[in-house]
Amino acid sequence: MNPIPLILLAFAMSTDAFAAAIGKGATLKKPRLIEAFKIGLIFGFIEAITPLVGWLIGKSASEYVEAWDHWIAFSLLTILGLHMIYEGTKPAGNDEEQETGKSLFRICLTAFSTSIDAMVVGVSLAFINVNIWIAAALIGFATTLMVTIGIMLGRAIGSVIGHRAEIFGGLTLIAVGSLTLYSHL
Repeated sequence: MNPIPLILLAFAMSTDAFAAAIGKGATLKKPRLIEAFKIGLIFGFIEAITPLVGWLIGKSASEYVEAWDHWIAFSLLTILGLHMIYEGTKPAGNDEEQETGKSLFRICLTAFSTSIDAMVVGVSLAFINVNIWIAAALIGFATTLMVTIGIMLGRAIGSVIGHRAEIFGGLTLIAVGSLTLYSHL
């Protein structure tokens, strides 16, 4: 596979993470570029690991993962989205230290949820002549870049929609999960 399709594949794999990052950026209180970049690195790292896992699975049992990937992604993103909507309807004033731990867990879970499609791509890459390490690195880089941009874009949207930004983020995650499910049915 030549570099152009690999680059396009990398950016295609980052689109759902980009949408989720816009929602996350809207829920954060004025995130700085460095914070957005750190979140981008978390997403990028997880998004780079999943095609490697998928590639390994592809060598042994591709039909099992491919048959259920969209349902797993849909379920995880919908549960996270509903939780965000619930949190968005509660009055502000939670313990910030406790929220930081929950937030990191949510970021990692969201990153994993949006990277399931990259795992399936990894499965399919196991059957063609491609350097999986280069493909995974490109996917991770593209995701880091797109999530960083998405967080900053979400910051601008968040200042417009105010306290209810978490509801917007939850709806975004549910939409991403629903589109993932719809595209596979």
